[in-house]
Amino acid sequence: MSATELTEQQLAEEVRAWFAGAWDPDLPLVAWRERLVDAGWAVPAWSPRWFGRGLPEWATAVVHGTIRRAGGVATPLGGGMGLAAPTIYDHGSDEVKDQFLRPTLTGEVAWCQLFSEPTAGSDLAGLKTTAVRDGDVWIVNGQKVWNTSADHADMGILVARTNWDVPKHAGLTYFLIDMHQPGVEVRPIRQMNEHRSFNEVFLTDARVPQANVVGQVGDGWKVTRGTLAHERSFSTQRSVFFAAAAAGRVIDEARAEAAEYLKTYEWYPQRMGRVDLLAERARATGRNTDPLVRNELVKVTSFHQTAEWTAARAKAARELGRPPGSEGSIGKLALSGLARGAHRVHTSIVGAQGMLRHGADPADAVVAEVLVSTPAQSIAGGTDEIQHNILGENMLGLPKEPSPERGKPFRDEVQQAQPAGGKP
Repeated sequence: MSATELTEQQLAEEVRAWFAGAWDPDLPLVAWRERLVDAGWAVPAWSPRWFGRGLPEWATAVVHGTIRRAGGVATPLGGGMGLAAPTIYDHGSDEVKDQFLRPTLTGEVAWCQLFSEPTAGSDLAGLKTTAVRDGDVWIVNGQKVWNTSADHADMGILVARTNWDVPKHAGLTYFLIDMHQPGVEVRPIRQMNEHRSFNEVFLTDARVPQANVVGQVGDGWKVTRGTLAHERSFSTQRSVFFAAAAAGRVIDEARAEAAEYLKTYEWYPQRMGRVDLLAERARATGRNTDPLVRNELVKVTSFHQTAEWTAARAKAARELGRPPGSEGSIGKLALSGLARGAHRVHTSIVGAQGMLRHGADPADAVVAEVLVSTPAQSIAGGTDEIQHNILGENMLGLPKEPSPERGKPFRDEVQQAQPAGGKP
């Protein structure tokens, strides 16, 4: 039977049969994932040449869900599987794939993303971290910020400027950088909600082999856009379940791995506004009879449901094998609007109590965390303004925003923005 004729039920039955013969709960987690990779079930939608089975995109969710329900474990959580691995698979050379795909799929190599910079803001293509070639090595200098997992990553996906004398988008190159080498300094960032989910990374004469370039030198923007498209659907990587009866060394190590990873995202429900708490808090404070509050509750609840449908539509498109597209931007904007709407309703319900981060009522503390966390939803993963541009240009066919710098060498653009005598 061909892959196109395969049904979900048939695939699940095949996976269950394989799992029954392959599962050993006393194996180390990495050893179990080696079996998963060798059998082609870690990334079943990938080519057989690269550890897959050439199945449709929807097969991945079916395979992984079947394995977990049977009491097993699938691929690792995190940026390795969500960002690095699919980008390397799409754009990397055979040498890069040979070196990095397998240990990423087994969880032996952990990854972080080194894109954003303090001076670039939402203009990712305006980054100023530089990479200068010295023989077969690139020497990297600069600063990155908002880097999740950089404090314990083995490798980083890095975008750096390799040419100042072309327009900014054309002067970028995409690298894979060793995070454990001298010249890489990671500093945690304390957020206003008291969490420490992000880091800033300082690169001082850090070295990257020429072999670790993904795509072509100067073509990093194309590869970066591919990573960003995967990032907008990356939220599905932030949940995991284990069967109730699951036990053994594999499960213990997988639970510990998941718990460590999910610490980073423990405040993300607050970032998204905690719509689920609104009706409860309205009743607890007696504001559920206020017609204005009730009206706002209906608006936010309805918006939440439509956002869920949008996310489901994007997921369905991916399962049909379509590449990540602008649906992710629609979903991202929906979540931003939802967070702001929930923020306003929380404020109208609890009033000044929403400032009591360490008050007597634990519910007030949650709301206080919501109020200081929701602004991040409109920034993380590409600002709302960037998402509007993507939708306007890619979906509606609108012309790009006028830019006097477009087409100019990036060196000229930077010099025009600096005081007299400044140099890039």
